[in-house]
Amino acid sequence: MKSELVVDVSREEVSIALLEDSRLVSLQKESRNIAYAVGDLYLAKVKKLMPGLNAAFVDVGYEKDAFLHYLDLGPQFNTYIRYVREALDDKRKVPSVSKLKFDQDIPKQGTIQDVLKPGDQLLVQVAKEPISTKGPRLTTEISFTGRFMVLMPFGDKISISQKIKSTEEKIRLRQLIGSIKPKGFSVIVRTSAENKRVAELNNEMRTLFKSWEDSIAKMQRAKAPALVYQEDSRTLSMIRDLFAPTFENIHVNDKESYEQIRKYVSLIAPEKDSIVQLYDSEVPIFDHYNITRQIKSSFGKTVSFRSGAYLIIEHTEALHVIDVNSGNRSKATPDQESNALDVNLKAADEIARQLRLRDMGGIIVVDFIDMAKQEHRQELYDHMREIMANDRARHNILPLSKFGLMQITRQRVRPALDIATAETCPSCFGKGYVQSSLLFTDKLEEKIEYLTEHLKVKKFIMYVHPYVESYIKKGLFSLYSRWRRRYGRGVKVVADESLAFLQYKVLDQNKAEIDLQEESDMNSSQTKNGQKVNTRNDVNTAEETPEAQAAKNKAKKNKQKQAQQQTQQQTQPKQEPKPKEAPKPKPEPKPKPKQETDVQQEAKPEINDEPKPQQEQKPKPAPKQRRKPQPKKDNEEKEAVKETGLMVLEPSTPTQQPE
Repeated sequence: MKSELVVDVSREEVSIALLEDSRLVSLQKESRNIAYAVGDLYLAKVKKLMPGLNAAFVDVGYEKDAFLHYLDLGPQFNTYIRYVREALDDKRKVPSVSKLKFDQDIPKQGTIQDVLKPGDQLLVQVAKEPISTKGPRLTTEISFTGRFMVLMPFGDKISISQKIKSTEEKIRLRQLIGSIKPKGFSVIVRTSAENKRVAELNNEMRTLFKSWEDSIAKMQRAKAPALVYQEDSRTLSMIRDLFAPTFENIHVNDKESYEQIRKYVSLIAPEKDSIVQLYDSEVPIFDHYNITRQIKSSFGKTVSFRSGAYLIIEHTEALHVIDVNSGNRSKATPDQESNALDVNLKAADEIARQLRLRDMGGIIVVDFIDMAKQEHRQELYDHMREIMANDRARHNILPLSKFGLMQITRQRVRPALDIATAETCPSCFGKGYVQSSLLFTDKLEEKIEYLTEHLKVKKFIMYVHPYVESYIKKGLFSLYSRWRRRYGRGVKVVADESLAFLQYKVLDQNKAEIDLQEESDMNSSQTKNGQKVNTRNDVNTAEETPEAQAAKNKAKKNKQKQAQQQTQQQTQPKQEPKPKEAPKPKPEPKPKPKQETDVQQEAKPEINDEPKPQQEQKPKPAPKQRRKPQPKKDNEEKEAVKETGLMVLEPSTPTQQPE
């Protein structure tokens, strides 16, 4: 079996794919800036105790309090808590573990309130990452993991991996580790330490011990909650867990990660130094090794496998459910029992692959096709145990129940990997209406012109869907050749299978993505015209004098006045009788100093006369004749509008009423 590792390093995350005979078996994705990862050390503070759960909630800086159970304190908790308090009290030096006198172990059936109280400061390690609505799970049994061994303080034991079968090798490793390990530390020897020299084991022992001392020194300077220890490279930590001597190739697309991985492999397996290879092609590394296509087909709710059968995979808060369906099988046998056994055996292979691929943990319930014969049910159970033997995560498999259900428990350390295979339309963003696909190449050319002419980016790579890329490059006189002649030889168009049909992305020569999403919205032809109109309006408003602005305001007020006149004429029969207003508009010789007071006196009756019309309707029809000359009324209403409107218009009244 040919095993390969493909490492895709981007600015945001690191993705590592494990291939067996070019078939995707395992996929791990981790953010390069991830917090609260497994193995990180934090100086934390006890928030509250939960006697009913026999646990404590601890503040490590996460949005939700972390969970620390009594059984995760470790048997040597008394020694541990005494050491931590001593280190925090005296910050001038790092206390020596080798000089500590170990206290008695805490009882397994004890309670959390016997050993902890709110406000206590602890050095804790993340044992399980935050999953769903839960915070991280913690432990106080500190451990530092290397390639060959695991170093744990406050102990004095040496454990050898059970996968090392040779008794002589176990004795040799136990003697070597006993001679080089520091006092007060326990060591777990890993399988990869088999047949290793003393110098290699001693170098790693010193490295792990220095990590412990650096963590304690940083804890003394920190204030809870604070991060105390974190591994330098996420890529190396993932490679350390996945690497096996049987690997034939390790492909990496990042120069810095390539150097780190090659140095690491040369330390643990010098004869395998040449398997680490740098991938520097412009085609995405996952596309080159056909990984993107396998991801699209392997994730999602429905997963098809051989002969038309398929799986339905559902995730819930409590468990994962897998349903096996025979579908329209093209190679169905005439016997129903044999057909069910054949489908179930192939489904078991795919289920084992899916558990590793998605890193599904917790409880998994599989609904196989019913089989009547007990020997077939036992054969399926044995086959499932056999193919799950290569799974690194701890698991337990139960035989088929009477209902044909198989129950599996699998160690859950981090959230299950869920990759959405359905693509969001990059043109309509879910609205249902897209631009014409024939104009997509015109849009790409606009982007290229914008990059080269306005942003002055001369060398870049534009990634598009493979169908679009083949259309752009087809023919002798293709669009691609025309673009390169017009905009320069630095323009490159490359296919990317992970993109949707009308989606694109642009990377500069440093592989940094250039965000053109907003630019596409801001620099379209319609938006440019709108910007021109806005700039013209801004210039016009900036050039207007205060007199011009006052004239505009006066014109608006005149329009409002005409609208008021129309409404008043419609309601005129009800508002006609205003006998006491007649003597007041008589002083029309246009007195200048008393103009404002007269207008105010005229404006007030218009508002307050509505309750009095019935008392003075009969006596005087004469005011109707006086109101027929409209200029008087207009002048009065103009003055009233001016006075009740903006006071800025007062300086303009002398020009309308010359002396």
